[in-house]
Amino acid sequence: MDFLSTSLNFGVRNLMKLFQQLLVAPAALGLLASGANAADLNINGVSDYAASEEQVTSITQFSDVYPTDWAYQALANLIERYGCVAGYPNGTFRGNRAMTRYEAAALLNACLDRITEVTDELRRLIKEFETELALIRGRVDGLEARVGELESTQFSTTTKLKGKATFVMGATHAKGDNPKAGGYYGTDSKGNPLGLRRGYNSNYGAFTFSYDLRLGLKTSFTGKDLLFTRLRAGNMDNTPWEGQGVNLTKIDTGMDGDGQVVVDRLYYRFPLGSNFTVIAGPMLRNTEMMGYKPAVYGKGGQKLLDFFAVLGTPGVWSKETGSGFGAIYSNKSNVAKGDAYWTVAANYVADAGEGNNSNPQTGGFMTDNSRGNVTAQIAYGSKKWGVGAGYRYNQCRSAFRRGTQYAAANRWHIPCYNSDGERSGADANSWSFNAFWRPDDSGWIPSISAGVGQSYLHGDLNYNHPTTTSSWMVGLQWSDVFLMGNDLGFAVGQPTFVTETDSGTPDDGNYAMELWYQFQVTDNIAITPGVFWLSRPWGEITPDDKSVGIFGGLVQTVFKF
Repeated sequence: MDFLSTSLNFGVRNLMKLFQQLLVAPAALGLLASGANAADLNINGVSDYAASEEQVTSITQFSDVYPTDWAYQALANLIERYGCVAGYPNGTFRGNRAMTRYEAAALLNACLDRITEVTDELRRLIKEFETELALIRGRVDGLEARVGELESTQFSTTTKLKGKATFVMGATHAKGDNPKAGGYYGTDSKGNPLGLRRGYNSNYGAFTFSYDLRLGLKTSFTGKDLLFTRLRAGNMDNTPWEGQGVNLTKIDTGMDGDGQVVVDRLYYRFPLGSNFTVIAGPMLRNTEMMGYKPAVYGKGGQKLLDFFAVLGTPGVWSKETGSGFGAIYSNKSNVAKGDAYWTVAANYVADAGEGNNSNPQTGGFMTDNSRGNVTAQIAYGSKKWGVGAGYRYNQCRSAFRRGTQYAAANRWHIPCYNSDGERSGADANSWSFNAFWRPDDSGWIPSISAGVGQSYLHGDLNYNHPTTTSSWMVGLQWSDVFLMGNDLGFAVGQPTFVTETDSGTPDDGNYAMELWYQFQVTDNIAITPGVFWLSRPWGEITPDDKSVGIFGGLVQTVFKF
């Protein structure tokens, strides 16, 4: 096929150029209708020209043609490419001399002979490759039909739609002792407390089948900017997957809303020069404005618990969502492909419900009552490895995502109002450090992601007692396990737990671990069974001599379109 394309291109190109050069022919043939008679013709000159049998092969053979002549290049093309120009026997071209009708006929006859040769060559090529040409013609017709169909059915020339539907089937079950602690989950028929284990299983131990649906609309007006809109719906309100019963059972794809469609993302991102990016919108998330994610656990796979989805440092990677803005600096465009680069990011987010509240006593944007968050990160790395240090300042009641029930009690120890209904100045400062590394090739050596974080909270129930919380995680992920495209993941860590208060050090420790395997059915469908274990999700609330944990098992089926 390469030979065919080359030959056809050569023949057609030469033919077109020849026709361009022969545009002078009508002017020459015009002499036939100009009324010239035999007395005007130089018969001897015509005889000399016609009798010349030696075809000129180079313009340098003409003694009276010079590079400075205005038609020099056109004459050279006719001679060297088409060989249809002859001179006089004495080696001259006589370019300034008027053309007679006989000379025009002789020149045109020589060039037409060349056209005939090219046409015959093309006919032979077309005959030889008529089958291949028919196939190509059929494919082109098919492509034209598909393009026409796409153009007639597309809903926008600037917007792309991507969707992700996740089916979740599974259940959780509390194991261990049944202490009557904390007054959780109600009482039995006799009015006695159900206890942690019995109460949890009675309320949240059933097998469930639920879903999460996300439709993302990506719109670009310049090719470099992005208006992102995401519609989302789910029905996990009354399931452990949305953190019911114990907040640590919340999974990464958990979605409440009772099936109602909501806009859960709406922001605009655009470049500012070659190194800066600005983001702003009425519904965005602080972790989407970090510029660099110093972790690869779950990348290309379907992790389970939300705690591991926030890199094990929910104090900083809190997924705080609302109205806000941010800026990202990166020198990635200034380094060689694959080399490490710097990223510095900072953003502000007013919590959803406060940022769009015009009452300055209960909300507002960038006010004392916005439940605002200022998050920043500096990171350095590439796709193979990276490190990042983060910081977040948050006003009262800005949650720390996932932790023990004791740590999450009393609005994470920073409620906005005291018992008299007065506004407090409760706030918190958090830091995090995350790092990852992954091998060049998949095999027995997994990628490694790790994170550690700590938070300092000011303002418990009395708004004057400081509290310190900590968290950490390590995640391992193997690629192409058993089959190409299938991933295996395992993670362990301690979700946010209280490490220190003004009254001492509570026993609030709890371990979380998960194991999952993603089976890639097709490019668009994946099935991920997984299990997780929470060793002590109630933390300090659990009596010292008791042990209560929660086991969970689920299957997530993801459809991407």
